[in-house]
Amino acid sequence: MKSNQFKKLFTQYKMLALLVAIVLIWGFFTWMTEGGFLTPRNMSNLMRQMAVTGILACGMSLVIIAGEIDLSVGSLLGLLGGVAAVLDVTHGMGLPVNMIAVLAVGLFIGLFNGYLTAYLHIPSFIVGLGGMLAYRGILLGVTDGVTIAPVSEEFVYIGQGYLPPQWGIVLGVTLFVIAIALTFRQRKSRAHHGLEQAPPWRDGLRLGIIAAVLFGFVTTLNSYEGIPLPVLLLLALLGIFTYMTTQTVFGRRIYAVGSNMEATRLSGINVKAVKLWIFGIMGLMCALAGLINTARLAAGAPSAGTSAELDAIAACFIGGTSMRGGSGTVYGALIGALVMASLDNGMSMLDVDTYWQMIVKGGILTLAVWVDVATRAGKR
Repeated sequence: MKSNQFKKLFTQYKMLALLVAIVLIWGFFTWMTEGGFLTPRNMSNLMRQMAVTGILACGMSLVIIAGEIDLSVGSLLGLLGGVAAVLDVTHGMGLPVNMIAVLAVGLFIGLFNGYLTAYLHIPSFIVGLGGMLAYRGILLGVTDGVTIAPVSEEFVYIGQGYLPPQWGIVLGVTLFVIAIALTFRQRKSRAHHGLEQAPPWRDGLRLGIIAAVLFGFVTTLNSYEGIPLPVLLLLALLGIFTYMTTQTVFGRRIYAVGSNMEATRLSGINVKAVKLWIFGIMGLMCALAGLINTARLAAGAPSAGTSAELDAIAACFIGGTSMRGGSGTVYGALIGALVMASLDNGMSMLDVDTYWQMIVKGGILTLAVWVDVATRAGKR
């Protein structure tokens, strides 16, 4: 009985548990580094490091919610970042045209993966595994196995630039105003439909926590150089994907496909088209992540994106996306990405051996899947 109550409690407050875990991780690394982990400079590096995994996790969360998987995203990230570097360094292509070309290639490859899965009925695991090998091979061919550098300064800026501090303050205030508006809108909607309202103090507490997080976020990053542009992009994607999954017909169909594909098909929904576009979105996210990664490193490396697919998948599972499909959130996946980036950053600061880093991350991935299985079992 107590076990079932614990499972129910954990399931209900999973996001709170993740935030507590982040606090514990940050506290441990701050203690071990004698305060070095929580310096504004390292927080800026951590946020920038998280951005690439977070962008991939945005797309991967949709893929997993729909009941599929994509193992090719790391290699595709590397390939598209390499293509961007070649177009910039070798062919001197301007940044806007370069970005449009890379995004178009990413969308095409994503749709191709979706077509193989949805229309040719090749399991997505096999499509992803084949892509992992093929795209890495194409990357080696495109770059001749050497690092392509240096990319132009305007290209580097999208990965290494900062939002001016005054604009960071405006952004923080704007986000808080949006949070207030959404809270009042939700209460008004529930009242209109005669649904039970949460106590006002609970909404007030939530808004207080949001205000504290935004204040700490903006103040800390402004203490260094400002909010990194990749983090700004990630915040924009969070808003877009959250709106898409919660407020659009397409978003609801993604959950329906993952929950019960056959019932969804019989209800008249084009399941194949939904899956096709999910993989297309994943390809776009790989293109964005590839551009940011190349700009951040100021070079296109043949090894770029290695194991990035595992970090993205782990971020989704840690953030509460179910491996069975049908449930999960984009903001949960981004919290999971922050957990993974925090572990990477902290262990690197402590000079932990690479093999230990891999062991820890693999153990956490296994633990996240076990928690999903255990909590799901508690619902039956």
